[in-house]
Amino acid sequence: MAFINRKYSRRRTFIGLSSFQLLAMFRRGMFYTYLSQYMIGFLGLPVTIATLYATLPMFISVVFQNFVWGPISDKTQRRRTLIILGEVLAGIGTLIVWFIHSIFVDLFLAGITIIIGLTFIEAFWSMSNISWSALISDIYPSKDRSKIMGQLTSVGGFGRMIGISIGSLLFINGYGFRYGPLFFVAALVMFISSIPMLLTPEGGVNSEIEPESENVHKNNKANTPRKLNFKFIFVVFIISLAFINFGRNSIATTYSPYLYLPDGFAVNDFLMGFIANTRSLATLIIGFLAGTLSKKFGHSRALIFGASLAIIALVITGTTNNLVLIFIGSFFIGTAEVIILASSYVIASNLIPYKVRARLFGAYNATFFLSWGLAGTIISGPIIDFLLNTGFNDVISFRVAFIVGALITGIGLVIFVILEIWLKPRNTKTYKN
Repeated sequence: MAFINRKYSRRRTFIGLSSFQLLAMFRRGMFYTYLSQYMIGFLGLPVTIATLYATLPMFISVVFQNFVWGPISDKTQRRRTLIILGEVLAGIGTLIVWFIHSIFVDLFLAGITIIIGLTFIEAFWSMSNISWSALISDIYPSKDRSKIMGQLTSVGGFGRMIGISIGSLLFINGYGFRYGPLFFVAALVMFISSIPMLLTPEGGVNSEIEPESENVHKNNKANTPRKLNFKFIFVVFIISLAFINFGRNSIATTYSPYLYLPDGFAVNDFLMGFIANTRSLATLIIGFLAGTLSKKFGHSRALIFGASLAIIALVITGTTNNLVLIFIGSFFIGTAEVIILASSYVIASNLIPYKVRARLFGAYNATFFLSWGLAGTIISGPIIDFLLNTGFNDVISFRVAFIVGALITGIGLVIFVILEIWLKPRNTKTYKN
């Protein structure tokens, strides 16, 4: 009977987690796939300034994850509560941002209002993000994490596909943002997404899981040579992951505007939806395989493969005139994303002691969250604006940014490979388990 109850509890927990992930990615796909085009194409913001809609909120998210919500989550061990609270507050904030931005007749000021508003929202929304990362490790043992992360990412890919499709219908050349439908649906989904979390446990220190988690950490320390500081390994890993994510995500805010360029592919809203959904389809398909492949071949090898695939995708997208290859590049982007996420999450979770799980996951999350915005502001945005101002056409300007992104991803890959080669002869199993 106890076995049946435990099995039912885990099934119920996964239903709650996967439902939340499906709704969260539905909202992100619907809202953020088209937001950069709205900021640049409709409101008329320069590329670099437009990227701030992701940079400033992600910067605030990292600060609050590391210095506010991470410590609070570790101290209270109330993961689920913080996730629900974060989603509800973010939903309310989204409605407020739309209302204030709609008041401004000056479109430039309307865009700045969105940037500032999303930044304030992220201060509260980040409590959901950090608690989500910690909750997965709270609930599942190390051997199951890559599989669970892959499955959740796959479910999220399905939600993202639906969101992008609906977003393409609501966008209407930007009026879907200006008049509110995209804001309204996004806020509604945030409210609804908090409901499935009631099916999940609160999380935090658990007597059944935590001893296993702590043993993994102790075994990793025992297998690490004395001359190597365990924290040093984690820092180098985070640095390599930062380069990988900053490189591949430097195009996150400029990808859609690039495909909309009249002198380039000149896609419409529906075609943009199909291209974006090719990435989601890859996430959906590969998500169910990523965890198994990562576990079978080793998490470090999976991360190396994922980063290599991201480089290939960037090079293809930044050099081709063939729309078919754009679809292939989009599929590779989605494949690389889910493999990198599944493998790197397990590596990080094996390195992080459970007592400071939320706090150090803040550093891990920073490599992802900052890359979605800051990389565009300091890398692709300035490159594109500089080349445009010096006389290059818009297509070439965007393409150069793609190639630079591939080079930066390559730097991160090299750092990780060097670390892996350095540790392998020393019989360190940190990445493999």
